[in-house]
Amino acid sequence: MDITVKMENYVLNVRATVLIIHNNKVLMHRNVNEDYHALLGGRVKLGESSAETVKREVMEEIGKEIEVTGYCCTIENFFNFRDSEYHEIMFVHFGEFVNDEDKKIEETLKNIEGEEHLEYRWLELDKINDYSIKPEVIKKVLQQKKYPMHVVNDDRK
Repeated sequence: MDITVKMENYVLNVRATVLIIHNNKVLMHRNVNEDYHALLGGRVKLGESSAETVKREVMEEIGKEIEVTGYCCTIENFFNFRDSEYHEIMFVHFGEFVNDEDKKIEETLKNIEGEEHLEYRWLELDKINDYSIKPEVIKKVLQQKKYPMHVVNDDRK
């Protein structure tokens, strides 16, 4: 069971994500019907650590085994979505593909769960400000390179 608490028009989410970086590019996912990218990951399940979550999510989404190589940051993320206000606690880890052949991947990957609208793309770190990313504070995290850090992002309008 995902750690998600719904109260009236408010939702509390606990989410874990991973930064996989190769050749000065970071792997992010995008819904082809939307105009922004986000980190790979998902909701933490009861009794599951955030590191276990990112390993499970990457395997479920793209069929690749990763190892968690470090901790990046915690992001308190506030935003509105579908008539609800969200308070999301996001744990961001660094990760690396386990298989040496997977470490050579540079092409766009497809979702293996049948989610045809999801794609996984490598974004150039030198041009990170040119991309639309949610939460936007991920750009700051990638540029500051001081880890671990704690960041608050508030996109409520």
